[in-house]
Amino acid sequence: MTFLQTQNINYAYQDGEMKRYVLEDVNATFEKGKFYTILGESGSGKTTLLALLAALDTPESGEVLIEGQTITSMGQEKFRRNKVGIIFQSYNLIRYMTALENVLVAMSITENELPKDHKEVAYNLLDYLGITKEKADRSVTKLSGGEQQRVAIARALATNVDLILADEPTGNLNEEMEIELINIFKNLAKEHNKCIIVVTHSTAIADKSDVTYRLHKGKLTLEGAEESLEE
Repeated sequence: MTFLQTQNINYAYQDGEMKRYVLEDVNATFEKGKFYTILGESGSGKTTLLALLAALDTPESGEVLIEGQTITSMGQEKFRRNKVGIIFQSYNLIRYMTALENVLVAMSITENELPKDHKEVAYNLLDYLGITKEKADRSVTKLSGGEQQRVAIARALATNVDLILADEPTGNLNEEMEIELINIFKNLAKEHNKCIIVVTHSTAIADKSDVTYRLHKGKLTLEGAEESLEE
């Protein structure tokens, strides 16, 4: 069953007097319980597409829908607060806070129903992702890159959302950590029925996902399919 959907998404940058389209009539569907990758070279528009899926930007035309409702009708801020968890390549953690505090901040913002003991939930979530209580109480600047990325994942999950978007999440990690992170994403999709969408230029990561979309010259195609999704 379709969970997230794009309908005829177009996005352009103004380049002097020229209008350069980064995304053209992009149509895609995503389901819960699956791990997706959007594969594309640097500058292909994949980060722009992720920003539109995350309601961090607005398409020139077209709509993004979640569970049949457009983000426009829901409101971008409400969508970001209650429907999506975002994982950035650079982590985007609050550097003067501990790992635990970073997760608790996210929990304090959402309107979603959460267990009353936020701290216990946050500790358990961090522990599930390999961050011990002792490390959870450390400043995030005292953690390794891989550990900070795990904190970012915990923060994304803490608000009890079903949609997780990640922008080149393994870009700063070594190969071993990359494999571990991919396994976390696969487990979240399969065992916890999340919709995981990862933007990447890595074919190795794409090969491990359930479904791969390829973005090239503004056109989105389903990997392995002969025709563009717009047709």
